[in-house]
Amino acid sequence: MKLSQVAVQLYTVRQHTQTLEGLADTLKKIRAIGYEAVEIATCPGTPEEWLRLTKEANIKICSLHDSCEEILRDPEAITKRLLALGDVQTTVYSHPDGIDVSNPPEVEDLVKKLDQAGRVVHAAGRTLCYHNHSFEFVRHGDTGKLVLEYIFDKIDPRYLQGELDTYWIQHGGCDPVNWIKRMKNRLPILHIKDYASYKGQPVISEIGKGNLNWKKILGAAEESGTKWYVVEQDTTPGDPLESLKISFDYISKNLLS
Repeated sequence: MKLSQVAVQLYTVRQHTQTLEGLADTLKKIRAIGYEAVEIATCPGTPEEWLRLTKEANIKICSLHDSCEEILRDPEAITKRLLALGDVQTTVYSHPDGIDVSNPPEVEDLVKKLDQAGRVVHAAGRTLCYHNHSFEFVRHGDTGKLVLEYIFDKIDPRYLQGELDTYWIQHGGCDPVNWIKRMKNRLPILHIKDYASYKGQPVISEIGKGNLNWKKILGAAEESGTKWYVVEQDTTPGDPLESLKISFDYISKNLLS
């Protein structure tokens, strides 16, 4: 993993990016920490404004988390927005909102719609990814497969790639390293998020402050062809920018190749 491949998921700093002015200021602060790229999520503005603000901050956009409902309902609009970001290759379906993944018919419907959306995105020369949480690590009906396995097995890799999340894999009772290896050549983006314990409860922590084996995780990701490593911290003990700096310092000192 090279520094130029490390990005920040802007959901981490959502409290600072409620306005375009806040987004502009936060992008500059993220760049000052040392990060060279961001993944857009929950941000105000248009693709044209995102491009202008990231250019002013001297930071790249690696990918886009867009409306999950719109990805399924109107993938053409999603694709148009993605194309407006120039050379950004990937849009991400980040959460199956309103879908009960323990209900097989609802999973079947999700698979059908993701496949249709992925075909539209692929036809435009771009990629649709699926980002997991821990609730997909339940068995799908009588197939014997985990829901996440089932989704990826049912859809052609051309139409659906992965954006695995290390914390949520661990939280779901699985091994991030094994899942990363399973997704070889299908994992352009990896969310790197550490897993810690506080008073017996799992918590999301800064990189290096949890118990995940980052050497093995990143080694597997490099073998799988991962292009982007996105730092995300859903919750932080204080200012998320401080947590991002802690993660950056650990990454830059211990994990870069």
